[in-house]
Amino acid sequence: MSTELPAVSNTKTLSPPEFEAADLIIHYLEAIGVDHVFGVPGGAIEPIYNALARSARRGSVAAVGACHEAAAAYMADGYFRESGKLGVCVATSGPGATNLITGVACAYDNNIPMLVISGQPTITSFGKGALQESSCTGVNVMGMFRHCTKYDSLVSHINQLETKLVTAILQALQSPQGPVHLSIPVDILRTPVAKPLRAVQVKNQIEYQNRSFDESAVDALFDELMDDPEPLFFVGNGAAGAVDKIMELVDICGARFISAPDAKGLVNIRHASYRGVFGLGGHASAVQAIHEHASSIVAFGTGFGEFTSGGWDDALLSDRLIHVDQSTANLVQSPMAKLHVQGHIPTLCRKLLERLAAAGRIADPNPRYYEKTNPNVTVQDASKYHSDEVPIKPQRLMKCLSESFPGHTRFVADAGNSMMWAPHYLQLIDPRQRLNPAAANLANSANERRRKQSNWLQLTLNFAPMGWAIGAAVGMSRANPRAPVVCITGDGAYLMSGQEITVAAKEKLPVTFVILNDSVYGMVMHGQRLAGAEPIGFELPTIDFAKLAASMGIRNYVIHSAQDFEKIAGGFRALDQGPLLLDVRIDKEEVPPMINRLKVLGTAKESNEV
Repeated sequence: MSTELPAVSNTKTLSPPEFEAADLIIHYLEAIGVDHVFGVPGGAIEPIYNALARSARRGSVAAVGACHEAAAAYMADGYFRESGKLGVCVATSGPGATNLITGVACAYDNNIPMLVISGQPTITSFGKGALQESSCTGVNVMGMFRHCTKYDSLVSHINQLETKLVTAILQALQSPQGPVHLSIPVDILRTPVAKPLRAVQVKNQIEYQNRSFDESAVDALFDELMDDPEPLFFVGNGAAGAVDKIMELVDICGARFISAPDAKGLVNIRHASYRGVFGLGGHASAVQAIHEHASSIVAFGTGFGEFTSGGWDDALLSDRLIHVDQSTANLVQSPMAKLHVQGHIPTLCRKLLERLAAAGRIADPNPRYYEKTNPNVTVQDASKYHSDEVPIKPQRLMKCLSESFPGHTRFVADAGNSMMWAPHYLQLIDPRQRLNPAAANLANSANERRRKQSNWLQLTLNFAPMGWAIGAAVGMSRANPRAPVVCITGDGAYLMSGQEITVAAKEKLPVTFVILNDSVYGMVMHGQRLAGAEPIGFELPTIDFAKLAASMGIRNYVIHSAQDFEKIAGGFRALDQGPLLLDVRIDKEEVPPMINRLKVLGTAKESNEV
């Protein structure tokens, strides 16, 4: 890929010594629209923070300080998910860099574009035992990051910096997207840059390149849809920019549709043709739709890892599958498919709609929607969703959350039981779900298009570190502080990363942290019970998280019942008061929909195979 740097007329230049190499990095971030960088400062990365301070004073890119570097990477992850802009996180050398790795690996496994910058001691000190050296002559972080990034390079000379920075940004944003890493010695970052510099509009280059598609494969898909009276569509998170067009295809083709767990927040869950979530935390109705469907299954924008494929369900991964995706990495996961359609999903969907219109196929102008619960989606233990028992059942908590927050709320569910309760039971009434899709398409502002494509339920289905949602919620809220963010996490995950609530407080962000407090690692406890394994290691101390939040000056409530929740629900709309913590004492005996996970592990007892 070319890294030629075209001139940009509005580029700001500073005179040395004020303009250092670190300023060059921030200058590029500003040019591609990034407005926040997440990290923890330290000596080897100090010039970056100096440049960020100068940038913030002129109203440009600003620093957001995390408590732990892994959380900084989670924040950058959430920032991208909400804004669509490149996530950026920085850390000092040595342990600062190694602390980033879990968050970066999570981004890598979930195709999140991220620029990761780690510091190094001065390059002249390499090999001499400098404090926290992490080059090839120290604890080699380059070798560590090589396994979880798309591009990984040490900047050893100042004249490498611009080229490597541009290459890294291009690599991060090119499909399949993912994190990239630059390790830069502190003396390189401090080097004055005397010549005028120009910033490349990298994002525009990537967007132009990524709009290509395979025209012949689109023709083949058109023929399949014309011949199929009732296809089944599978909507994945990678189809975010094309959901409105896919919904038009649903109505034109008479299709039923299901969603991946992390795409539930993209689709209209009250559409009469929706059959629920397939995969982790999914619905029996979605499984039934896959297994009883005799014709084509068209999957848009999804890989087929364990959590998305229902543990590699043979009925899904069959010769009925048509896999539509831009990412080669996703397409290679379905070698059995009868057709692969590769390309920019919004563009190829638009082409399909044009072909169908020319063939006389038009959408039903009055598609059916349900006002409340969709009867075509089979919910496990539906009575518990309405239960008033004490302690509050997790199913009932999801109902309380669904009904108490405004429609533009974003929910983020953490690894563990939270990521099964949320996709199964949350039923937020998103404002998009009140719109006829044809009327919704009349909206043409950039902000409206972004709102329509935003995902109100975010999960991380690959790698899935506990505590991810806590940092991701902060990053999402920093990207869009006008929208409330609800982080659903467990007490075990909160003990790992809960200190990041202080970042939300410092930044005055409207994040509600909902802790499923049951004094156990719930997924471990239930997994051991369902597998007949030894009951060991799942207990946690009993903690009053509300008091912990109070010690930080953060609003808090303890919730024992649905009635407790309803009494304070009005306070959730006070978005100008910063974060809120809800310490929810749930019924720990309730088992989440997790049996597929145990089947994949090979630990499900025969009596539990339902």
